[in-house]
Amino acid sequence: MTSLIKGSASDSAGDGDAHPLVNEVVGVPGGIGEGARRARAAAFERWLTPLLPDRPGIALVAVGGLGRRQCAPYGDLDLVLVHAGVSGMDELASKLWYPIWDAGLRLDHSVRTLAEALSVAQDDVKVALGLLDARYVAGDRELADTLARTATDHWRRTAVRQLPALREITEARWQAHGELAFLLEGDLKEAAGGLRDVGILRAIAAAGITDALRPAVRAAHLRLLDTRDALHEQVGRRVDRLVAQERDGVAARLGLRQSAGDAASAAVAAHDGDVLLRRVAGDARTVSHALDDAWRAADRLRSGRRRGADPRPVRRPVARDVVEHDGELVLARTAIGARPDPSLSLRMAAAAATTRLPIARATCEWLAAYCPPLSSPWPADARTALITLLGAGPGLVPAWETCDRYGLIDGWLPEWTRMRSLPQHNPVHRYTLDRHLVQTAYEASRHTREVDRPDLLLLGAFLHDIGKGLPAEGGADHSTVGAPLAEAVVARVGLPEPEVALIGTLVRLHLLLPDVATRRDLSDPVTIARVAEQVGDSTTLDLLHALVRADAAATGPAAWSDWKGRLVAELVARVRTALDTGVLPAPPAPDPALLAGPLPVVHLTEDRVAVAAADRRGLLATVAGCLALHRLEVLSADASTVDGRALVECRVQPRYGLPPDPIALGGDLRRAVAGDVSVTQRLRGRALAARGSGAAPRVVWHRDAATDAVLLELRAADAAGLLYRVTCALDEAGAQVRAARISTLGGDVVDAFYLVGGWPSDGERARLEATVLAAV
Repeated sequence: MTSLIKGSASDSAGDGDAHPLVNEVVGVPGGIGEGARRARAAAFERWLTPLLPDRPGIALVAVGGLGRRQCAPYGDLDLVLVHAGVSGMDELASKLWYPIWDAGLRLDHSVRTLAEALSVAQDDVKVALGLLDARYVAGDRELADTLARTATDHWRRTAVRQLPALREITEARWQAHGELAFLLEGDLKEAAGGLRDVGILRAIAAAGITDALRPAVRAAHLRLLDTRDALHEQVGRRVDRLVAQERDGVAARLGLRQSAGDAASAAVAAHDGDVLLRRVAGDARTVSHALDDAWRAADRLRSGRRRGADPRPVRRPVARDVVEHDGELVLARTAIGARPDPSLSLRMAAAAATTRLPIARATCEWLAAYCPPLSSPWPADARTALITLLGAGPGLVPAWETCDRYGLIDGWLPEWTRMRSLPQHNPVHRYTLDRHLVQTAYEASRHTREVDRPDLLLLGAFLHDIGKGLPAEGGADHSTVGAPLAEAVVARVGLPEPEVALIGTLVRLHLLLPDVATRRDLSDPVTIARVAEQVGDSTTLDLLHALVRADAAATGPAAWSDWKGRLVAELVARVRTALDTGVLPAPPAPDPALLAGPLPVVHLTEDRVAVAAADRRGLLATVAGCLALHRLEVLSADASTVDGRALVECRVQPRYGLPPDPIALGGDLRRAVAGDVSVTQRLRGRALAARGSGAAPRVVWHRDAATDAVLLELRAADAAGLLYRVTCALDEAGAQVRAARISTLGGDVVDAFYLVGGWPSDGERARLEATVLAAV
């Protein structure tokens, strides 16, 4: 007899839609809400009960969602077949599991004696947590009840010892899945603040350590379950990640609607899904905060046991009016007077961030109730504390979140209410607006030693996107809208007028460097002169450079690359030269290797392709097409003619991560620039097959943006071979392209083409625009 058999969901029907037999045979009802979840559990129990023969010493026990009677529409089953040393369990288990699989259900199953189940729980904290949900389904009820009772008693005795291992597993999961409260596409189950964390709270409460399941947590849990149920029904299969394209549908199933006042005021983006996202964020915060409190209660219990005979916690001053007490920060007794200092809450937050110690819950509640509002302008102590808080590094985010939990942030910054949990409808962003701003300040703290005014860098980073979510007129973007708002905030904080103006400049220009670096020709003196004129001085330039890197790091991995970093650094270096000397840097000289030897000349490196060939029209298009054929993305392209030689230099990166065969690429380039028709046919065939789709493309013209050219900017969906198609079309229309710059933003591109010559007539612009759009 095999007394320990373990299987998992991988043994079941798979990750796709549930088998039609689920509804037909099992009779599992749909629906959202606690009643529907209990009805599904009851249907499963009715169907499972006859599958187990009525024999003493054998019981079918549910854990997981069925054990809690919280079955999701497309959830799996977690079952334990527990027995008292009965023989023939292999055969019996097969007769039980196979009908479940045949019905198309996902199944996590095990066969164990009572002693084995408790032994595994002793060694595996996840199993111990699972058995806390153990509930009788069929068979020997006394055996099932004994398992549930003994598992709970065992957990209460060993929880303090097992919680460190559970915390390590939990933090690894958070690292992998992020924080649900701040993610635009978070996992409702696995992310921090999600359903999995509620299970941990339930386990800590079961151990008697603290009352972790307060009414607010229970309400948040039910709403998260409803959201998960609605997501299952919306998608038609088991899925826990709330992706953007499903948010509006899930919101509709939950009856969530944007109020007319909200949409009209643009205080939040006009999507029903945004209401859902903000609700999920609030519920996830409630769960996360409760779990933070529960972990601290467990830590205090363990530290008290370690102190032994003298259990009194040590009090240690850490800052003015702030004391560490039992691992938490509390107010010193002298700080609690008849007239508390208005800067006290900010100074407490700064102390928490710099020491990386949590603020005690009672202290937060006292500060929220009794700390008076700040005057305008702020007192110097409050201003200093804010800069200390923003520059604290890793301690900033948890300290800020704690203060936000108790409403302290709204007292400092009334604008925060609008920005809290505000979604950013951009695939590059991974965080909601509030977390993005705090994260940018954290990232900026890494660069404070590179600038003359680290305080202004931190404030500019924190306020750079304050204009998002507000209506913009006349084509203005969020940076233009946000500049006066940021100036109003820092004026209220107490900065002098010149520094207020500089913060406004940082907010207004925070997109300047990356936009110019990726969309303009950095060798063109006009480009450098324009940026130098807007920036004004080297101090502002250094602040913007640091802010750009902090903003990108806080946005997400798609917002930055080594190539983009090099371009921005090159732009900064050239602009600094112009600001310091008043002389515009000369354009770089052509590669001497391209000017010697027989034609064609082809030079290849990891990220650069350079070609010299006999001068002829269309050479840039031919090279671009050949690169597309070998699945290389062109980041920038320059074409020139020197001593009768046509030179094309491109910066490239593999489209799918794998570099091409350099021998094959070099051979195709040589044949293509020599006019080989067979290569041209391959280029056209591959490019046409790779055409993308998306929103309607748009052409924007820029006058006086270059020394000797007109700028045509194409905004379109990204697609392989796009540069080849557009340059071919422009060539056939008689336009000469001397440079191209490619900027990819998620699934879209902004491609800038430098067309040699003066400003074209209205008719000529219309003709070229139609040609480009037809090629796209």
